Amino acid sequence: MSAAGGEEGGQTSHAVSGGYASYVLALLSLVYVVSFIDRQILAMLMEPIKHEFGVSDTAMGLLTGFAFVLFYTLAGIPIARFADRASRKGIIAVSLAAWSVLTAASGLVRSFAQLAAIRVFVGIGEAGCNPSAHSLISDYYPPRRRATALSVYACGVYVGSAIAFLAGGWLLTRYDWRTAFFVAGLPGLVLAIVVGLTVRELPRGHAEGRTGAVAPAPLAEVIRFLLARRAFVLIVFGTAVQSLSGYAVINWGPTFLARVYQMSWSEIGASLGWVIGIGGTFGALLGGRLADYMGRRDVRWYMRLPALQSLLAVPFIIGFTLFAKPAHALASFVPFYVLTAMYVGPMFAMVQGLVELRMRATAAAIMLFITNLVGLGVGPLLVGVLNDRVFGPLYGVAGIRYSLLTVGVLGGLSSLLFWSASRRLRDELQV
Repeated sequence: MSAAGGEEGGQTSHAVSGGYASYVLALLSLVYVVSFIDRQILAMLMEPIKHEFGVSDTAMGLLTGFAFVLFYTLAGIPIARFADRASRKGIIAVSLAAWSVLTAASGLVRSFAQLAAIRVFVGIGEAGCNPSAHSLISDYYPPRRRATALSVYACGVYVGSAIAFLAGGWLLTRYDWRTAFFVAGLPGLVLAIVVGLTVRELPRGHAEGRTGAVAPAPLAEVIRFLLARRAFVLIVFGTAVQSLSGYAVINWGPTFLARVYQMSWSEIGASLGWVIGIGGTFGALLGGRLADYMGRRDVRWYMRLPALQSLLAVPFIIGFTLFAKPAHALASFVPFYVLTAMYVGPMFAMVQGLVELRMRATAAAIMLFITNLVGLGVGPLLVGVLNDRVFGPLYGVAGIRYSLLTVGVLGGLSSLLFWSASRRLRDELQV
């Protein structure tokens, strides 16, 4: 890609080569990798933390869910509003440094309450990443390539989670959960410096050639605009339902394998890590490429594909939770994870395409506010509550099997919402 770019407000324009755009995308994707290492390392550490502090599954569900997501979502919107008028790369760099320090500090806590408090502030730090990155990537890549670019960025979820599981299992076997937090947190400080020094801020609308200065709309106006876009509303709630299932599985999956199949932590980390890293990355890239290819013929395929993928994943989560042998369960987890990763790039692209230029970071933050509050906030907590109150008393240690199944199959309901959204894209897309 070659185009004029530069800071808004009269600064000198700079040519942006395809190679540099790829570099920025790769660097921002690496930031996302680090954010998910810091976020998902906790999933591997739940059992030893639970036993050290003597808390319930419900408490651990709160720790992995609401303790992180509540302020992550609340802080996301004001930070995104700032990102729609300020330097997005600066926000990303500062946020990255903050959450990295706080993740490392998690290894110093002496009580469950202290750990929960630090996870709240980790969430606030991470709130500055996604909306700013989505907006910046959308200025480096035009609409016809945006789903693919955002799919590459979305691979940070899977690569970061894979590293968290692989490294977490290894560190937990040889050291302890506190060491795992130290190792996970500190590398982000170096990356923050690289982002601040090497990423170039572009004018809003650069990829579409619409770079005139436009003041960000008031928040109330943005909300009214988004509510009037039925496709946006349906995509957001479809993503929330899908995330409810996905976060429940990824947060409780290691504990499920340990309790039901008595797998060691190193076995769990290796098994889930490779599947999440390779399968999730393959699914995200394939979903973005297919959506861009089929969407050129008919934009409705940007959401038709996620609708089909979400439905096809349901039988595999049933297999993962109910098979008697761990090998069969893990074999079912592979297609489940590939399929549930395919919707991410098309979804991100449509959220950016349905809104006006100075609304992009805010729209992404509102989408993340709802989907994370439901998915990351409710999903892990619901599994914990079902473990303690419903299936645990009935089935003992095997109760987690049915808790995870109950929440996991809910993701299939997102298929109806995505399909309904596809029917409105032709009328509502801005670009």
